[in-house]
Amino acid sequence: MIMNTPVSILVVDDDLGHRTMLKTLLSGWGYQVAEADDGQRAIEAVQARPFDLILMDIRMVKVSGLKALAAIKEINPAIPVIIMTAFSSVETAIEAMKKGAYEYLTKPLDFDELRLKMEQAMEHSMLK
Repeated sequence: MIMNTPVSILVVDDDLGHRTMLKTLLSGWGYQVAEADDGQRAIEAVQARPFDLILMDIRMVKVSGLKALAAIKEINPAIPVIIMTAFSSVETAIEAMKKGAYEYLTKPLDFDELRLKMEQAMEHSMLK
């Protein structure tokens, strides 16, 4: 018998409005959503429990998304992390991918693209 547990997603963004919007959207898609308002809290959340996917902003006040990404990948290299940013640059995208990001999306997010990338990331993670 296969257990059908809800997929657990961690949304990391220091912008409360953006975090709330994503939580509402993802919950509506049937995902279980946890939140963190900076990179340090994201690292602590990953140490505390497993997640199937992380959506993380790159620019945050205390600990940046790139620093948190590197730490999270040390804790659990299998978690797919999708980086989100309103300040896109080729250099930042390359750095995020080198640190282990699965994907790099720019804000405002295209929700159809987000859903597709999330599904691909989790499928890729399961195949590994």
